[in-house]
Amino acid sequence: MANTQSPTPAMPLVALLSRESGESLADQIVRSIAARIDDKVLRSGARMPSIRAFAQAHRVSPFTVVASYDRLVARGYLESRRGAGFYVREKAAPVVRSAPDPAVEQGTAAMDVTWLVRNMFRQAPYQQMPGTGVLPSEWLDGAGIANALRAISRQHPGTLVNYGVPQGFLPLRQQLQEKLAALDIAAAPEQIVTTAGVTQALDMVAREFTQPGDTIFVDDPAWFLMFGSFAALGARVIGIPRLADGPDLQALAQLAALHQPKLYVINSVLHNPSSTSLSAAKAFQILRLAEEHDFIVVEDDIYCDLHPGPAIQPVTRLATMDQLRRVIYLGGFSKTLAANLRVGYIATSHERAQRLADRKMLQTLTTSEIGERVVYKVLSEGTFRKHTDRICSRLDELRSRTVRQMERIGLKIDATPVAGMFVWADAGRDTNVLAAQAMAQDLLLAPGSLFSPSQLPSSRMRLNIAAMQEPAVWRFLEKALQN
Repeated sequence: MANTQSPTPAMPLVALLSRESGESLADQIVRSIAARIDDKVLRSGARMPSIRAFAQAHRVSPFTVVASYDRLVARGYLESRRGAGFYVREKAAPVVRSAPDPAVEQGTAAMDVTWLVRNMFRQAPYQQMPGTGVLPSEWLDGAGIANALRAISRQHPGTLVNYGVPQGFLPLRQQLQEKLAALDIAAAPEQIVTTAGVTQALDMVAREFTQPGDTIFVDDPAWFLMFGSFAALGARVIGIPRLADGPDLQALAQLAALHQPKLYVINSVLHNPSSTSLSAAKAFQILRLAEEHDFIVVEDDIYCDLHPGPAIQPVTRLATMDQLRRVIYLGGFSKTLAANLRVGYIATSHERAQRLADRKMLQTLTTSEIGERVVYKVLSEGTFRKHTDRICSRLDELRSRTVRQMERIGLKIDATPVAGMFVWADAGRDTNVLAAQAMAQDLLLAPGSLFSPSQLPSSRMRLNIAAMQEPAVWRFLEKALQN
């Protein structure tokens, strides 16, 4: 039977508290009680002293005790029972990691998008994930985000606890108006809707402008996560072959006439996974076909800020040419500020923006205004461009050397990118098998089959040059490609 007796108030639960150690009293109390619970000195179900009794026994204020107990509750050490006090919580049994699936290790089990995403989110060193889609955390603007959070925390508390508005934090939308203007895209704040990243933006657009049975075009290869998301809505997802300068226009024209798509989702700038960009000639033809076959073009420009600008590489955005008449433009900051700062946005016509704001309201009411305030603070202080310039410079320093090393060990690169983080490499063998062999050595590769809606075996794979600096990655690839 669980011990429900309260510890004797006169007998201190924690060691002598120091007021000169530099560690707060609450920190000392939390650390000491947690250690006693971990060591089974305090058993599950034991009743803790009342706040007043604890404060008197340890000569601290009741406020310090409340803060300490609350933190222990949050960490799962204590539970609060209304009207009865605090009790030691029964700790859950530790999770035992299951043994690796031999079928996956041998390359015989099916690999799908869930497999890749699950392993991208595992707690492994970044340097062991050359297939990842994000930059190293130390490359991102942690200091800028921390400064913005501190500034926001000093504002009136009411601004932090209330709902925002469905269309998004107005000062951020006004700042995004300026950002888009720099790309020659005219969009008033009323034409912009904030989202929880580009992932939610794509989902909202698909839900609003398609119905079950409709066709959505995507590039092939393209960002894998949207394939399953669109299919779950009942849409038919068809890939348009992607070439170095954009889609295969002949295939696009033929398939558009045959399937009458509602949407075509495309990366114009720094396409994922090849880091290539759309030519002006093809951009014009895409818009012509969209008009002819009456489909909406969804331009995903999440890698916008990793492009060094037209002085380095000519760049054409469909939204710049179309001015948001038939194009819905998407952007975000997860690739440049922080992966978990889920702030994205949609820019479109006034009528579509209102429909999407209503759709967002019905799905999630609003997005987090705290995150939007953080992004606004970073953008409005004028340091964001310098930060992204530093990222581009670091990628430039790595790119040519890394591509040469890829080619030296036997990888083929059809189109060497001049910007961005990805290289679309040909391994000359089924990269599903290669990825399974890599996972057996705790290395994450991104096989090419996952980047196509057909999911057929592929000799291609996406490699992130920022994550290719670990010698173990090169040793594995060199050995695997020689066999």
